Amino acid sequence: MPPYTTAQKQAIAQFVNLTNSKDSIAVKALRATGWNLERAIDSFFGSSAGPSKSTKFLNEVFDSYRDDPEDNPDGIGIDGAMKFLGDIQVQLDEVACLAIFEMCKCPSMGEFSREGFVEGWKSTQCESHDAMAKHVKYLRTNIPKESDLFRRVYRFTFPLSRMQGQRNLQFEIAEEQWKLLFTADRGGVPWNTATTPWLDWWIEFLEGRGKKPVNKDLWEQTEVFMRKTFEDENFGWWSPDGAWPGALDDFVGFVKGKRGQGSEMEVE
Repeated sequence: MPPYTTAQKQAIAQFVNLTNSKDSIAVKALRATGWNLERAIDSFFGSSAGPSKSTKFLNEVFDSYRDDPEDNPDGIGIDGAMKFLGDIQVQLDEVACLAIFEMCKCPSMGEFSREGFVEGWKSTQCESHDAMAKHVKYLRTNIPKESDLFRRVYRFTFPLSRMQGQRNLQFEIAEEQWKLLFTADRGGVPWNTATTPWLDWWIEFLEGRGKKPVNKDLWEQTEVFMRKTFEDENFGWWSPDGAWPGALDDFVGFVKGKRGQGSEMEVE
């Protein structure tokens, strides 16, 4: 079993005990509900009972937002997606919007597939637009507080934001998404401390390197690095022999230089 927090392990064990299901099913159900045990169990038993009222409702909602029912019966395009997001009170420039895209496994920014839309919303047990709007409020409240939920949204943002046919993320797009995800007033986790403007320095550092495209490893490890800086902003956890991407190793020296501590870390 992958590493989980003590609370998550307890939730998995309770889910398995109550449903007689496998660990993998428990993890999938719990992740889909932001590790809310009660909602995960309700969702499990609801889906096990066959087609539900929510499935019918969600298909009807999906159909009402399709841009081209004849040519694309199982897809919602940009126009329909914008209308739907507006109706459930989601702003385009907030992290909760990315969370909706992640929940529905959107194939690209601002587009929904029928399967992803229905299965994603079914996991929330929402059966009205008001219930969907309430779930959005839940996401706004919990994304900054629940590291697993934030990480899931953060990591999905990489494939969601890539240009079609490209493996890496253009720097300008990565910069825009970092400023969204790492800023408090837009529903993310603010990457700054009382002594260090981490996000500003990170962007400044990457601009100085020529605004190179961002690969998946650097994207994902930046969020891990961000968490580490909150644990110890003096890099007691960092080692030149670690497995960090080269850009993050160099960023450590950049920060040290900004602080007037030299360009290299001394490791005892």
